Amino acid sequence: MQNYQLLDNALLNSAGLNRQAVFNLDALPQEITAPVAAGCTSSRPYRQLILIGHAGRTMWESVTASGIKSDNPIDDFSTQTVRQWFARCHPQNNYEIVYPGTQVIGLQKLGLLAGWHHASPFMVGIDRDWGTWYAYRALVVADTDFAPTIPARSAHPCDSCEHKICITSCPARAMDQGQFDLGKCVGYRKQEGSRCKTTCLARVSCPIGSEHRYCDAQIHHTYLGSMRAIERYY
Repeated sequence: MQNYQLLDNALLNSAGLNRQAVFNLDALPQEITAPVAAGCTSSRPYRQLILIGHAGRTMWESVTASGIKSDNPIDDFSTQTVRQWFARCHPQNNYEIVYPGTQVIGLQKLGLLAGWHHASPFMVGIDRDWGTWYAYRALVVADTDFAPTIPARSAHPCDSCEHKICITSCPARAMDQGQFDLGKCVGYRKQEGSRCKTTCLARVSCPIGSEHRYCDAQIHHTYLGSMRAIERYY
């Protein structure tokens, strides 16, 4: 019988990186493990994959308090915190951070395996408790022996939503046809005077987990980044 070690997550939680899921690498499909392996720089015998995310407002408060000044303060803060966590809590273990990084990895698929979210009409994962106010922040391979995470199970929160206000609040009408139209969303965001340059009106209108909604500064930071990507690639 496997003797699992305790994942000490107090440091992560206090920094706002308050969602963690552990997977045994040999139990994951190749479509996930192949890009993870490609993102590793060593051939150490890693056994586990650790998905780390944030939910709610604490992480942004921690990023702001850290004083990090860079183009990607959230990524830099997340990486710094994960390194501190291993150094203080699990110094005997070897690890690599594969996200943030240059390798494209299916974080959403891992989130589904962890039971962290359901699909929302506006293509942002939605959780019963946190709503859409969470994100994936780090992915780590390690030679740890943590207890693998039991996937969360919950009803889809959108099924009990009577008014579907996210659909009617979208000025691009990107969900009017029953599925999300990325072209309409991008086209509207690129317009001069768009009300979704640095926010998503559909997302902020959603009542699920609204008490955890990011502050305006974090919403602005998030959508300013996506707007830059739109301007670069579309």
